[in-house]
Amino acid sequence: MSEQRLGILGGMGPQATQDFYQRILDRTDAAKDQEHLPTLIWSDTSMPDRTAAILGGDAEGCYQRLLAGARLLEGGGCTVLAIPCNTSHYFADRLQGDISIPLIHMPRETVGVLAEEGRCKVGILATDGTIRTGVYQKECTARGIEAVSPPEEVQKLVMSIIYDEIKRGEKGSREKFAVIDRWLRQAGCDSAILGCTELSVYRTYHGLPDHYLDAMDVLAQRCITACGYKLRMV
Repeated sequence: MSEQRLGILGGMGPQATQDFYQRILDRTDAAKDQEHLPTLIWSDTSMPDRTAAILGGDAEGCYQRLLAGARLLEGGGCTVLAIPCNTSHYFADRLQGDISIPLIHMPRETVGVLAEEGRCKVGILATDGTIRTGVYQKECTARGIEAVSPPEEVQKLVMSIIYDEIKRGEKGSREKFAVIDRWLRQAGCDSAILGCTELSVYRTYHGLPDHYLDAMDVLAQRCITACGYKLRMV
């Protein structure tokens, strides 16, 4: 079998990309350097903000930048592609049609985990772009799961943690997240998706209970197994 090589199209944001690669390392069953997954990372920090581009009318420009990054990694010999950015998966199916290597679809894989667990009502914590374009809602509907989006005042707190705190190098407000958590439980959600990689970074800093499924964790595990490597179980 030819060598498998993971391509990570990152920089959205760079802290999330670093966190994602660390999870690849942590979850791979490897005892030495040579047993880890060969990986090529393109951290394109000049990538337009996905929410602003999609909601502001320059979605095509953002897509072309994503496509250029994907082709760069494909040309570098990558056999599997991962994009640790939830909002960018608005373009995922189109992007898959324009490249020849498999793109692991983070929202689809994440919702698949919830379906396997028998979850019925799931809260979606994500950017305005991910929420308004229905990236996760579409996947939930396909699997018979009710997807619930935060009301405006709670969504503002989600966006504040993402943009005002994590993307600026802060660790994120526990007080704000406590309000979000109360809303999820009052809404009767039996699970919640951390559908933004900055929220995954928040979880790395603070820890969260199993009520929250981290999409970036799911992506990391799928990348490892898709390349033929084993997961570290303990």
